[in-house]
Amino acid sequence: MPLVGVCTGAFILHRAGLMQGYRCCVSWFHHGDFLAEFEGITPVSDQIFVVDRDRLTCSGGASSAHLAAWLVDRHVGRAAATKSLHIMIMDDARTGEVPQPGLPVELSTDDPLVRHALALMRQSMEAPLTVERLAERLGVGRRALERHFRAALGPSPAAADRTIRLAQGRFLLERGDSSITRIP
Repeated sequence: MPLVGVCTGAFILHRAGLMQGYRCCVSWFHHGDFLAEFEGITPVSDQIFVVDRDRLTCSGGASSAHLAAWLVDRHVGRAAATKSLHIMIMDDARTGEVPQPGLPVELSTDDPLVRHALALMRQSMEAPLTVERLAERLGVGRRALERHFRAALGPSPAAADRTIRLAQGRFLLERGDSSITRIP
């Protein structure tokens, strides 16, 4: 039986014991909470949704509409999916592999190792990871990680982390959620 978990719905599916052996997607915003609650399970937080056989999960927000459009496309057809997105004032359907919002566009890449590293950087805004710790978490050496970054993006992991932090600071200032002295 297909099951869908939207945003923190992945938590509910896991608590109910319905996600053993399945990949799931949670927002980068809830990534740390998920890790704290479900030991030994690492959710996907660098994509907008994940379809793993009959379990569908997404990061919430606009990604819910893109997951819904994927379902409509699959069961009704592309025209109906496109129409449903246009009704919601969205231009095009996005695939699940599209990175979650929150990373600067200049850091977009197809390299899975770099995407995972960027997601980890985004998730550790309060306590930044050193490049060594980041490489360790990814199971690669520092030099290998730096080579991947150079090939995929150009800047080093440290420079990419700085770009993410500056973008987050600008976002918080523009939204008016924080003063400049309170931004991590």
